[in-house]
Amino acid sequence: MNRRDCLKIAGAAAALRPAVGAGFTLGAFAMPSQVSQEPSTIRVGIKRLTLRHTWTTTMSSSDYRDTVQLDYQRDGISGHGEGAPIIRYEEFPLPAAQAIQAIATDITAGDPWKYEKFLAGIRHALSDKQHAAMAAVDIAIFDWLGKKLDLPLYKFFGLDAADAPITDFSIGIDTPEITRQKTREAEDFPVLKVKVGLKTDEATIDAVRSVTKKPIRVDANEGWTDKEEAIRKINWLESQGIEYVEQPMPAHMLEETGYVRSKVHLPIFADEACTEIGMIPKLVDAYDGINVKLDKAGGILESFRWIQVARAMNLKVMLGCMVSSSCSVTAAAHLSPLVDYADLDGNLLIGNDPWRGVQVEKGKLLLPTGPGLGLRPSSGL
Repeated sequence: MNRRDCLKIAGAAAALRPAVGAGFTLGAFAMPSQVSQEPSTIRVGIKRLTLRHTWTTTMSSSDYRDTVQLDYQRDGISGHGEGAPIIRYEEFPLPAAQAIQAIATDITAGDPWKYEKFLAGIRHALSDKQHAAMAAVDIAIFDWLGKKLDLPLYKFFGLDAADAPITDFSIGIDTPEITRQKTREAEDFPVLKVKVGLKTDEATIDAVRSVTKKPIRVDANEGWTDKEEAIRKINWLESQGIEYVEQPMPAHMLEETGYVRSKVHLPIFADEACTEIGMIPKLVDAYDGINVKLDKAGGILESFRWIQVARAMNLKVMLGCMVSSSCSVTAAAHLSPLVDYADLDGNLLIGNDPWRGVQVEKGKLLLPTGPGLGLRPSSGL
């Protein structure tokens, strides 16, 4: 997307009348009931989340993220959902919200009790290019179901909250000085995740290591395009106490990544290389595990399926997130008892989270005990 297109979308969003939702300010597309016989209503809009630090990876740098927020109401109960579209997957907030608006009658007419069939129909209606929009709908439906049944979602899926893992805390690419500052700010987290993938990788890791000796996981975000460079850097990272490496090479370089894997000892996880459930079996010769994200999979239900398929292929599983509010991160956290590693800190990177949900205590994910997602509106927002 070029700058002109970005400005065009920003202008369109600014021109739309805001509406007020539970605990957050909706941007576009308030969707009141237009037909009194409809069993439910939805409201969908865009929420700008401001970052505590400029967030930089090999792909982009930003001071904020816009996410799609959805409110699904039925029988006097509200289900809340969120999707975080990103450019890497050619998904954008305004088109995602518009895509949901375009099928509003399909959503309001659907039967949430038949959620398998209902969500399959919504996925088909949204098309393959709207995974984050699908995630927003899916999360809202499951939040509603949990509230209707008076069960937290982890119990709905038969999981034990005590099995939730620790989450790492992510540090974006920055100058050595600011990297050291970010590392000190993450003192309460027992494990860090550091973004790499540039010529400054060694300086970045050195800056972190000058402050702490705690375990580190790294994410190259497809940054290493030469397999010999990837091998050299991964072997050096092993000497620095790194636990694993996420997406070292571009997603399409499957054969090259397999070669790299044969020359290193650290586990390698697929993120950008795994965007559909059908890709998982194809990754077993190049990767040791996959990163499951609700915004890639299209919500809770499909993420649950990804995890089961990965287990069947003897792959490790990490559960990640985009930069998003506690709505999306808490939704993912309810599945976290199923996985080996968690990278669920997207809500901790922002300064205006409209929700309170999953909590973190010395890195440990503490799942809400309330029904559904267990969200509460943040005070003052």
